[in-house]
Formats: sequence, C-alpha cells, structure tokens
Amino acid sequence: MNRKITAPLQILFALTLVYLLAPSCAVNPVTGKREISLISESQEIQMGKSYDPQVVASFGLYEDDKMQKFIDTKGQEMAKISHRSHLNYEFKILDSPVINAFAVPGGYVYFTRGIMAHFNNEAEFAGVLGHEIGHITARHTVKQQTKQTLAQLGFVVGVIASKDFRQYADIAQNSLGLLFLKFSRDNESESDRLGVEYSTKVGYDAKEMANFFNTLNRMRGEGGGSIPTFMSTHPDPADRFQKVGAMAKEWQAKDSKTNYAINRNQYLQMIDGLVYGEDPRQGYVENGRFYHPELKFQYPIPSGWQTQNSPQQVLSAPESGKAVVILKLVQGESAQAAAQSFITENELTQRDGRGARVNGLNTYIVEADQPSQTDQSGQQSQALRILSYFYEYNGNIYQLLGLSTDVDFATYASSLRNTMQGFAQLTDASKINVQPERIRVVKIGTTTTLRTALTNYKVPTDRLEELAIVNSMQLDDQVKNGTYIKVLKK
Repeated sequence: MNRKITAPLQILFALTLVYLLAPSCAVNPVTGKREISLISESQEIQMGKSYDPQVVASFGLYEDDKMQKFIDTKGQEMAKISHRSHLNYEFKILDSPVINAFAVPGGYVYFTRGIMAHFNNEAEFAGVLGHEIGHITARHTVKQQTKQTLAQLGFVVGVIASKDFRQYADIAQNSLGLLFLKFSRDNESESDRLGVEYSTKVGYDAKEMANFFNTLNRMRGEGGGSIPTFMSTHPDPADRFQKVGAMAKEWQAKDSKTNYAINRNQYLQMIDGLVYGEDPRQGYVENGRFYHPELKFQYPIPSGWQTQNSPQQVLSAPESGKAVVILKLVQGESAQAAAQSFITENELTQRDGRGARVNGLNTYIVEADQPSQTDQSGQQSQALRILSYFYEYNGNIYQLLGLSTDVDFATYASSLRNTMQGFAQLTDASKINVQPERIRVVKIGTTTTLRTALTNYKVPTDRLEELAIVNSMQLDDQVKNGTYIKVLKK
C-alpha cells in the first residue's frame, strides 16, 4: 500500500453492441491472411491506453533508471523490426515479485521485477520480449475476444472474499496476477515463433529463450515453491523447450549473422541490487500483525486469516470468505467527512456513527447495513453488516472496513472489532528499518561447484535449490574462476 489514492478499478467491456452487430474483416499483420475481427486497430490502441493506468495502479512501477533504460532500448529496437512497427510501444517494469511478463493490446509490454530476477542473460530477456511483442503483432487478445463474442475481458482474480464483498474490496485492483484469458496453444506457438524471429533479427541467440523455459519448468517441478505466473498465463506444451530450440536453429541457419549475443555478464551486473521476493517496505505481516514501515502504522490481523497487499489497499479474510477487513486511504477533510461520504456513496443504512479517540488518534466509527440487492442478471446478494473505523493519521485518512453478511456478522464481530481498534502508530525501529532481500552479483574467485560457492556466501541449506534455479544452474555444476553468480543479501 502506498500514499497514492486511486479511483476504483473499473472492469471495461471491449466493445459496445453496435460493434457486435457490425463484424468486419482485417488482415493479420503476421500471417497476411484476412480474418474476422470485431475490433479495429484504433479501438485496440484505445483499449491499451485504458488498461495501462490500471496495470500500473495495481502493481506499481519498479523504479530503476538503468533497468528502465535497458528495456526501453531493447524494446524499441525490437519493435522497429516487428510486423507492427508503426505502433507506439511502451515497456515497463512492475514492482511485483511474481514471475511474469505480459502485453496488452496496442503496444504495452510489462515485465515484473520477479521475472527480471530470473533471467540470466540479455538473450533470455530478448526471447521473452519478442514473445510478448508477438502477442501484440499477431493481435491475439483481439482474436480471443472475437472468438468469445466479445465477452468482458476476463480479469482472472484470486478472490479470497465471497462475491458479496467485491464491490467494497475492488478485488480486480488487487489480483491482476493472471491478467488475461489464457491464450490458445496455437497463439502461444505463434508467439514463440515470433519471439525467436524477432530476437534473432536483433542479434540475440534465441536458444537462450528455450533455456529460460527450462528454468520455469524447474520451478514448477519444485513443489511448494513459487510457481511462475508466466506458466499460468502462457499455457505450456510439454515439448516447448525442444520446439523453441529447434526454431532457433532454423532461424540461425537462414540468417546472415554468424555470431549471436548472449551478454550474460552485462545483464547480471545490471540487475545487481534488484529487490527479490516480497518487499517488506511496502507492508508485511509478522506474528499476526500488519506493519507498514514507510507509512509507520500497524494493526492486528485475526488469527488464521489470509492477507493480500497491493498499492491501493490491504485485504484480509478467513479461508471461508465469510468476512473481510480492508485497509485503504480515503479522501475527506476529516474522518467524519470521509465516513459520511462512504455512507452516501454506497447507499448504506447507518445504524450508528460517533467520534472517538482510539490509540491517541481522531477516529470516526460507523456501523451500517446494506440491504439485499438484485443485480442485472437477477441474482440476489445477501444483506451485509458493516463496521468501519476512519482514522486521521499523519495527514492522511485511513479507513479500516470490516464486513460480513447479516447472518454471519455475529460470528466475526469480535475479530473485526479487535482489528478495527488496533490501528496504531508504528514506532518500533526493528519494524521500521526492515529491508528486502536483493539480488547481489558476485564473482567467484576459485573454480568450485555452485553448491560450494553458494554455501560460501552463506546461502541457507534450505534455499540452495532455489538459488540454483535463480542462477539457471544445477547445484553440482562447476563454476569457473571469474564467473558471476547471483546470491541474496539484505
């Protein structure tokens, strides 16, 4: 969660009914064939312009000038030789530990810092870059929407609260880990082919792209570890490693170049210092409490509840999804003014509203109901009971919102109230000064095994295999004197 206040994320519909009634043919820029398409290029570009701020607001950008310059330079170089070089491409690094890269229509390509940490050379990056540009040039998202009769673009969200709470939780903002509907295997194969073609044309060894898929497969097979989101958004045929490797050889055989860049050392030196995994500076849970070192607040999380943190809000809920607590920044001249806006905007029936001093902070407490409602499809939601505390703290107004159905509220009322009342200033220096793990690139001074090298840099035994995968090596591989490897430091 950060200081920036963003409007609730609106899930957009791709086209209006008028376009459903007027399908047209368009030439696929990659194949040259005419295809039925319900979305024009100008509409596709507008879609991208609409989605981009939503993506950035949901993940946040990772601020690193040298890395941003790198992806801009390489991205624009590859865009120029692509099948749709006329588009205005933008390339961004998202501040997320998930291992993913994706593109939205119209020329927007995103890499998470999580996937950047797992590349081991520029050629691996270039292959995935070409793959994502390929989704744009071949208009795969447009095809998916056309095939599905322009159903709502399917944001796949990891909802930990029940559907009755979604209007409050803005779940779509939090859970964009699986941004798009899964592409078909044909789409993926075509993007793999384009990734090989584009990266080869700009001078990189596309065989490294195949090696990166092998790294992702190793992560998937490790069980209990962090499964790459890339493997969910990009369905992976079992023989993908072999196919991409074969395509790379074919392209190199017919290309005029004789040497292809890999640039391992240059890439590793560039990512030295990259934040790895979750960044506690953005908020973290420890021993049943949520701490935010930057904004200097804390509050308790009910025992056994799961917590999901995003730049806009922090959401906690039990596994049952029958209650939820949401913390977010809200606007208003005072806690009371913010509370009244909340009641009015959500058309709630107020049961109680009162000012108080809680943990030394000006607070306004609201209890309210929302009656059962019927949506456009005829489905009826359950009536909700709401308890919300609005805190004035450090020039901001924080809302802690707790809710459950009127049937279940009594079961969770004590947990909700304890959390609401627990918001307080954070003064513990050990919590405030917590630091994330970062990639540190070191040069090996003596030829040895990767296992020994990692152990010498005090990598814990239970994380040796994780670091072997991060380095795209096996633990028993020989690491020659002078070789750069990744370790982790705080």
